[in-house]
Amino acid sequence: MLLKHRLSLHQIFTFTWKVDIMLLLCCTLVYLMDTYWLSDHIAIPVSVSAVLGTAIAFFIGFNNNQAYDRWWEARIIWGALVNDSRSWGRSLLHYANTNGDLELRAQVRHMIYRHLAFVYALKAALRKLPDNYYTRFLTKEEIDRVQEQQNIPNALLNLQSEDLQQLRQSGAIDGFAFIELNELLVKHCDEMGKSERIKNTVFPPSYVYFTRVFIWFYVIMNTLMMTEAIGPWSILFGWGFGFVYHVTHLNGISLMNPFEYHPLGTPLDSIARTIEINLIELMGDEPVPQPVKPKIDGLYIM
Repeated sequence: MLLKHRLSLHQIFTFTWKVDIMLLLCCTLVYLMDTYWLSDHIAIPVSVSAVLGTAIAFFIGFNNNQAYDRWWEARIIWGALVNDSRSWGRSLLHYANTNGDLELRAQVRHMIYRHLAFVYALKAALRKLPDNYYTRFLTKEEIDRVQEQQNIPNALLNLQSEDLQQLRQSGAIDGFAFIELNELLVKHCDEMGKSERIKNTVFPPSYVYFTRVFIWFYVIMNTLMMTEAIGPWSILFGWGFGFVYHVTHLNGISLMNPFEYHPLGTPLDSIARTIEINLIELMGDEPVPQPVKPKIDGLYIM
């Protein structure tokens, strides 16, 4: 997730250099083709540029709106997970009456640490990157048990439900506390399912594909039209028009998959670390990990 409101020219070029080169090559080829061959056969009407530009703007606007909706929904889901994680830890610590039973107290604290395993396992599953950080919060038996299943976060929630039932049967929590804690587990499951829905629902590829085709067609037609009026300058102006449309479209594409590991994605590393810090401080344990630091001079955070 970007942290700065302004980007330097170097940062903009790093993000767009491939498109810049392709646009300059395309506009140069179109200019040469029109100058040495096409201008003797046909003249491109000015109205073509206006009609195409308006149509493409609608396509890009729709794509970007839908992409931002996916990104914002992902941010809402993980924001809710932060609050529910704090409630889970606070409720377990203060609702469970262990009566000095060290085994029950250890079980309660382990359920809080197991929730951290759930958060990090869910992060790894959404990003589809090899990450076993979650295993540090589990016992060897639990690691073997959850890794036998395809959905590790869901397997961890099953373990939480089993321990919650044991707390109820032992009398450590009453019926009202059991209901409250179970509702939190249901919320965790809902947040996991909503995240998986966004991850597994592919943005319609036809929208992305045809928008790209229309942008390139617009660049070609616009360059052909300007060649007859301003000559070689049409290469630079053609690049300028294409740059605006392509970069606007790239902004939307970068948000379509909010859980991918890129600077514009949802900062899962930072959110998961925030949850870890909050819960460890809640239990009064040490050491407390440091927040995730921004990358590239504070430009973005993962």
